[in-house]
Amino acid sequence: MFRKILIANRGEIALRVIRACKEMGIPTVIAHSEADRDSLPVRLADERICIGPAASGKSYLNIPNIISAALITGAEAIHPGYGFLSENTSFAEICSDVNITFIGPSADVMAIMGDKVSAREAMARVGLPMLPGTPVLRTLDEALEAAGDIGFPLMLKAAAGGGGRGIRLINSREDFERVFTLAQNEVREAFHDDGLYLERYLARARHVEVQVLVDNYGHGVHLGERNCSVQRRNQKLLEESPSPILSPELRAEMGMKAIRAVEAIGYRNAGTLEFLVDEQGRYYFMEMNTRLQVEHPVTELVTSTDLVKEQIRIAAGLPLQLRQEDIRPHGHAIEVRITAEDADHDFRPQTGTVEKYLPPSGPGVRVDSHLYAGYEVPPHYDSLLAKLIVWAETRDAAIARMQRALDEYVIEGLTTTIPFHQRLLRHEGFIRGDTYTRFLQEEAVALGI
Repeated sequence: MFRKILIANRGEIALRVIRACKEMGIPTVIAHSEADRDSLPVRLADERICIGPAASGKSYLNIPNIISAALITGAEAIHPGYGFLSENTSFAEICSDVNITFIGPSADVMAIMGDKVSAREAMARVGLPMLPGTPVLRTLDEALEAAGDIGFPLMLKAAAGGGGRGIRLINSREDFERVFTLAQNEVREAFHDDGLYLERYLARARHVEVQVLVDNYGHGVHLGERNCSVQRRNQKLLEESPSPILSPELRAEMGMKAIRAVEAIGYRNAGTLEFLVDEQGRYYFMEMNTRLQVEHPVTELVTSTDLVKEQIRIAAGLPLQLRQEDIRPHGHAIEVRITAEDADHDFRPQTGTVEKYLPPSGPGVRVDSHLYAGYEVPPHYDSLLAKLIVWAETRDAAIARMQRALDEYVIEGLTTTIPFHQRLLRHEGFIRGDTYTRFLQEEAVALGI
C-alpha cells in the first residue's frame, strides 16, 4: 500500500479523498493554491504544499508544480479527483515517467476513451450500440456535408474535453453555420482543440450511466447505474440510483455489456460509461468518463462500496475483492448539487462569505462539503459548494427524505441553489420519474427558472 498520497484537487472532492485515506491509514498531502490556503482540506490533510496563485492555470493545472510537490513531499501516488488534471493524458504519462502512481487508468487507454470520437469507435468494435455520428470535423464545409447525411435535428459535440462545453442542438440547416462557429470557438478556447463531431438527436432522451471498477489483473465489476437526466446546459444537477426508467432486464443487460466492453479494451481503475436511453428502452453509448464522477456517492450508498478506497487499492496493485454476484444494490439514493448560483437569475454565479452553516443530518443523510461558517467562497473555481445525498428503502421515501433535508439545510451569506432543488423535488414530472435531458428547459416556468 502507498505510504503517502498527494491530492491534486480542491473543495469537497479533496476532502472526500482525505477522509478515505485517513480511514486506510495513509498520510496525505494536499496541493493547494494561494486562494485555498484556509480551506477545510488544507486544514485536515497531514501535510500541505502551495503550488501557485489562485488562477487554475498557475496552480491546479500546473503540471510541473504538482509533480514537484509530490517529489518534494515524498508522495508515492497522486489522486486527481475529478476535473482539473483527472483526464489529462500528459499528466498521467509524466507521473509514470517519474515513478509516481497516477490513481486512475493508464495514459494510453485514457487517450482513447477521453476523445469522444475514438471512444465511440472503440466501444462500437466491442459491441455497444451507437447513434449515427461522424468522425472529427474541423471545417464548416465537411460538417455541412455530414449534417446532410445524418439529417436534422442533430447534436454538435466537442471531440475533446467535457463539462458540457461545445454541445449544441441544431434544428435546421439555416442555424448550422452560426452554431458550428460558436461551438468551435468555445472548444478551441476551453480545450485547445477545435475538433467537433455530429450525432443524431434523440428526443426526450434519458441520460443513464454505468459505474465500473476494473483491477490490474483484468477482473471487473459494474455497480449498477445512475440516472443523470436533470441537466442545465448539459451540466448535471441531480442524480439518482437506480434509474426509475430501467426494467431489471435492461439494467442487467446494460451493466454486463458495459463491464465486458471496458475489460476488452484493457481499462483499469474506476470509470463511467454514459448512455442515452430513448422512450422505447433502446440505449446508445455516448461517452466514457475515465475518472471518479461527482455523483459517485449515490452508487456508494446503494451498493455499500467505497469507490475512492477501491480506486486506491486498485492503483496499489491489489486485486479487486468484489465479485459481480456480491453486488446487490439496495434501496434508492438521490444526490443534489448545491452550488453558489442564483437560479432565479439564470443561475448567475455568486461569491461571498458563509456567515452561517448548518448542514442537515438524521437517518440516511450524507453531506459532502468543504464549507464552514466563515469560509470565503473564492471566485476562481467551480461553483459547487456541497453535495447532499440521501438514501431510503424506496424512491418515494428518498424523495421525502431529500425534501426534509433540503428544508433543514442552512447556508447564509450568499445565494445558493437550495430553493431551486426544493421546487424540483416537488415537481410532478420528477416525482413520476419522467425526466429527460431537456426537462429543465421545457419546465422552466413551472420550476421558476
